[in-house]
Amino acid sequence: MIAVTDWVRLLIVCVVFTAAAGAIAWATGLATPKPFLKAAARAVLQLAAVSAVITFVLTHLGLTGVFLVVMVVVATATSARRTRTGWNGVWVGTAILIGTVPALVLMIGIGLLPVEGIALIPVGGILIGGAMSATTLSARRALDALRDRHGEYEAALALGFLEPTAARLIIRHPSAEALLPALDQTRTVGLVTLPGAFVGMLLGGAPVWQAGALQLVVLLALLAVEVAAVATVVELIARGLVRRASQQGEVRLT
Repeated sequence: MIAVTDWVRLLIVCVVFTAAAGAIAWATGLATPKPFLKAAARAVLQLAAVSAVITFVLTHLGLTGVFLVVMVVVATATSARRTRTGWNGVWVGTAILIGTVPALVLMIGIGLLPVEGIALIPVGGILIGGAMSATTLSARRALDALRDRHGEYEAALALGFLEPTAARLIIRHPSAEALLPALDQTRTVGLVTLPGAFVGMLLGGAPVWQAGALQLVVLLALLAVEVAAVATVVELIARGLVRRASQQGEVRLT
């Protein structure tokens, strides 16, 4: 059991960090404190709910599958909202799944990942979350580029390029910038960052070499998943399957 004093310390630290984020964003004109307060409140509620059911879910393979599906649905909805693509934003779910599913199947197939909730949910969550971030960032950059460089797009059409080809010329390089966080994390692992899978296994008593091996697999799988997501986003936008419901390009954190 966690002592009352530990809960008090936890509460104080969480309040300080949330207040600091909101205050800095407000003081520097980056954003209002509201999105940070909302994000913190949601994190508390969601983690409390997950903590209440996770033990039961982990012991039932069927419920583990349902939990993973819920992760994908929430990731798709979040990415669609962030990219302001409306109902056609459902297509971004393709980008999230196109690399995640094969990666999980491969790891399970060769025996690196046991078919158990305790393994599938953390690794699946890491891959889905990475694919979601890459999808959101690449789609935002691509749609912004297509709007801001519309003259170049029209010029390419005038030169005889087909619409998908013309769009790819404009959006491919801006979309690729979404891969920088994953690349930097992989390049600096062990020197700057100690990712969650590695630390979690060490805290759980696993040998250092085993924790390092699993983390290496997860990082490289994440790279492949995110590259697949970005490539899919480029293709979806080039073919007109993903378009903004609103053409306003301002950054909204709410």
